[in-house]
Amino acid sequence: MDAQGRGRAGDNNVDPADQWVFDPNTGNYELRLDPAGQDAARPADRRTAGSRRARSGGDTDTRPLPTQRGRRDEDAESDERSGGGRAARRSAGGRAGSAAAAAAASSASRRKRKPKTSGKKKALYWTAGVVGFVLVAGCGGAFYLYQQLNGNISKVDVGVENDAVSSGPVNVLIIGTDARSGKGNSGYGDAGSVGHADTTILMHISKDRTNATALSIPRDMITDIPTCPTKQKDGSTKRIPGEHGVRFNTSLGQEGRDPGCTWRTVEKLTGLKINHFMMADFNAVKELSTAVDGVEVCAGKDLNDPKSHLKLKAGRHVVKGEQALAFVRTRHAIGFGSDLDRIKMQQQFLSSLIRKLKSSAFSSPGKLYDVSQAATRALTVDTGIGTANKLLDFGTDLKKVDIDKVTFATVPVLDNPDDPATVILNKTAADPLFAMVRADHALAKGKKGKKSTPVKKAPPEQVRVDVTNGGGPIGSAQETVDWLQNSKAAKLSTNAGNAPAKLATTRLEYAPNQADQAATLADWMGLPKKALKKSSHNAGDRVPMKLTLGKDFKAPGTPIDAPTETPDGVQNVNADDKNVCAK
Repeated sequence: MDAQGRGRAGDNNVDPADQWVFDPNTGNYELRLDPAGQDAARPADRRTAGSRRARSGGDTDTRPLPTQRGRRDEDAESDERSGGGRAARRSAGGRAGSAAAAAAASSASRRKRKPKTSGKKKALYWTAGVVGFVLVAGCGGAFYLYQQLNGNISKVDVGVENDAVSSGPVNVLIIGTDARSGKGNSGYGDAGSVGHADTTILMHISKDRTNATALSIPRDMITDIPTCPTKQKDGSTKRIPGEHGVRFNTSLGQEGRDPGCTWRTVEKLTGLKINHFMMADFNAVKELSTAVDGVEVCAGKDLNDPKSHLKLKAGRHVVKGEQALAFVRTRHAIGFGSDLDRIKMQQQFLSSLIRKLKSSAFSSPGKLYDVSQAATRALTVDTGIGTANKLLDFGTDLKKVDIDKVTFATVPVLDNPDDPATVILNKTAADPLFAMVRADHALAKGKKGKKSTPVKKAPPEQVRVDVTNGGGPIGSAQETVDWLQNSKAAKLSTNAGNAPAKLATTRLEYAPNQADQAATLADWMGLPKKALKKSSHNAGDRVPMKLTLGKDFKAPGTPIDAPTETPDGVQNVNADDKNVCAK
């Protein structure tokens, strides 16, 4: 090793770049872990490595490993609402054989077909896929985490420490904070901001690891924040009181709330149990986009946002550094200028980032090293995945998910009639969406083709029904009648007491001439088709339908079965869709 390097003979401080070697058997760059142990046995290790390469015809890549850095720039936008290294060198000679034999073997090796992507390499896609996800509030790509990167990772103890690997579905909370602290962030808006959950995505990975759903949660949505325990610097625990009817983004930063408070807020909102969280700031977007040499984005029109400093002509562009950050932050130049429009920009960027990372992050050991450094420098995670090895195990667990099976969706919201600067949850669309994700169903737009003519729905005042409890929780019949009368204005609903027999599933019995009433009630109650039982004869004008609540009944308005197709009104885009353009 040359005298200018960070490591010298006899030193224990080894340059991470010195650990990469080319494995001719897989066609990939591999990492030598446990450098301390290898330093102790360096002569023997060199002989062994040389012997292996002589037999296999491999050679050592000696290209440098450059480190990319994002630029720092000034941005006047304020938050309007509270919110080289050397490649590894091993001797290929020595006692392993003659140079001529090694050269002949190397030539033969070069003629071999390049093997298919290994399982380990696919795992790396997903390790960065999840980590890269947080880097802009999103997902994406590929990098190899190793022991020397542990020091880059920050951890927060949120009072929950789950194993890195789970046998069931996995829910990862991805938080992009707008904190202005940290190198390169002081120029963005309010320098005194404590940082909020500016961009939040709940990423659900199915139990069988065949698909993933990424739910973007609007930062300005009004919600309830539960009381949450937070770890203090002296080791004590402080309980921060919850709040009712506040912006979602105040679940982080305000009143001293940590990521565990956002964690608990999302669990309460969606009913999904979170396994882990990852959080990063503005630098993550700049550094990762630079490390991959830019991310392709599409503008459906000329974009000029003086707030974020984004200027793009209509068409496709490759953005990185400050320009990449401007792209994911812009909203004034698109749509209605709302945060919901910005979410679409972020989803487009992140989908493209996934594709770029997967296609190019392994093009050289230097590229791999750059992405690794950019990712781990940006990360703050929970203690359950607070080391490089745990993150790698986590990525290995998720390696089966392909990018064409990753779907971004936005939690559906409505304008807040009490405050036009905020939004409220659209429960009609959100409840079935959350149920769908809880049931581990992949988001799908449904099969194309002819759809059956929908049944005309009756107005609320015409819906006449007797409700009986045939297996639901005690008091379900009266609770349902109260809900129908007060929330749906169905005044002709009646509590008919307990059913004569228990039913495993909820049932709605109706006559042919009550089909319009049944359609309205089924829509309100979230009843599947199998719950509807039509008789053969028409009913009299004052004869009610009969709704029997079965053991599968949970609450009025809560779908009995989770849908298997994306509910109407839910914005979604597939990560493999290259035709999405910002307008």
